[in-house]
Amino acid sequence: MPAGPRRQTDTWLYATIALFILFVVTAILAIVFYIKFEEQRTLADNSLKQLREFASATEVQKIGTLVGTKKTQETYLGKMSRYLDQTVTLIVPGPPENTSAEVKVDNAVRKVSETLQQLTKQHPELATSDPNATAMLQLADRLSAALQNSKDADLALGRQLDDLQNRFDDMTQVNREKEEKLLVEKEQYAQQVNRIQTDYNELKTLLEKNTEEQVRDLYARLQQEKDAGDETNRQLLRIQAELRMSQDRIQRILKENVWPIKPPPDTEVAAFEPDGRIILVDQQTKTVQINLGSDDRIYRGLTFSVYDKHLPIPRDGKGKAEIEVYNISKNISAARIVRSNPKNPIVEDDNIANLIWNSSKINTFVVAGDFDLNSDRIPDLDGIDKINALIEKWGGAVTDTVSVNTDFVVLGSEPDVPRKPTFEETEIYPNAIERYERALDMLSQYRQVEKQAQDLSIPILNTERFLYFIGYKTQAGKPGAF
Repeated sequence: MPAGPRRQTDTWLYATIALFILFVVTAILAIVFYIKFEEQRTLADNSLKQLREFASATEVQKIGTLVGTKKTQETYLGKMSRYLDQTVTLIVPGPPENTSAEVKVDNAVRKVSETLQQLTKQHPELATSDPNATAMLQLADRLSAALQNSKDADLALGRQLDDLQNRFDDMTQVNREKEEKLLVEKEQYAQQVNRIQTDYNELKTLLEKNTEEQVRDLYARLQQEKDAGDETNRQLLRIQAELRMSQDRIQRILKENVWPIKPPPDTEVAAFEPDGRIILVDQQTKTVQINLGSDDRIYRGLTFSVYDKHLPIPRDGKGKAEIEVYNISKNISAARIVRSNPKNPIVEDDNIANLIWNSSKINTFVVAGDFDLNSDRIPDLDGIDKINALIEKWGGAVTDTVSVNTDFVVLGSEPDVPRKPTFEETEIYPNAIERYERALDMLSQYRQVEKQAQDLSIPILNTERFLYFIGYKTQAGKPGAF
């Protein structure tokens, strides 16, 4: 065989052997790789199965949103366990138990149920038809509301207790005052008993003497005292009769000889003097201008009665209209018309007057009696104070007693004196006798003021005349007038 073809045949043989060996190695490697791949796939399937037991595919995708941000060295399961421990700790105080989540939750639910049962026994209003419908926060809110209601009830009871304590203190004070009064009366009765006992002892001693001389002496002294009293009474009656005869004689002489020539002075002439006059009338705006200003000590709110310029001021003081000053200048003032008569309207040069106000002097008043200023037919308890305040507000002066310096006396109705209370009534109303004595004092003061004013010829005005003379009759009936 030639050398060339043989070398070529060996070369192909070597190549075929090498290829076979390479195929065998490749097949072996492929089998080994397949076996390893199957092991890894089985391991992956088992891992995925285990993962599905922890979370579904959707939950795995949203696990960061469901659990929240975790730390680098922290697992989502560990973070969930920590959250569960924190939640359970909110329900069951103390460190979390080293047990499963199921046991922890069961223990917490059991604690909540036991607590709810105890609270329901103490507070039946917390019970519900569905025990699973009550959450901890809802229960806490209801407990808070119940606690607030209890606090409110306690406060209300506290206020009632304070009120009862105050009433008890008042009753104690009344009883103490009554006891003190009874002790005073007891002391007075004891003193009276002592005086009676002393008189009795003296009388007994006197009777024990039983001598005709002592009897005659006592009888003589008694007769002397009686004769002296009779003489004094006769002298008093004689003086009173002479005084009445002298007064009658003086009145007869005045009527027959003096008054026909010169009539007696009018004691109320000061009440009929005008203080100013109307200088302008505006019927559209219901206002007038008067000739009094700041130079005359006029001030806002002062009222005047308006009287006809051609007629004297009437005895009852009732004018044709009433005005109230609201704007003041130097020499004139503006006033609104409070009351007027369309048939007898205000005209220029009509006179105006206010009994209290005076531009040149301060009028002095004495006020006494009961006043019904709100026309409810019941005397006002502070009627005198209201009249006094109005007089002082408008520049007048008020005194308690009548004297020669008094200009006017304002008398209300005569004070009503109730029936003297009986002993039983004083037991029920301890201050009844005090009210009775105070009423007697007011009546005595009223009659004394009236008599002094008559004796000194001082003008006496009742409530209605007084209000007319100051132009305040219409205003007096309105709320807040005094």
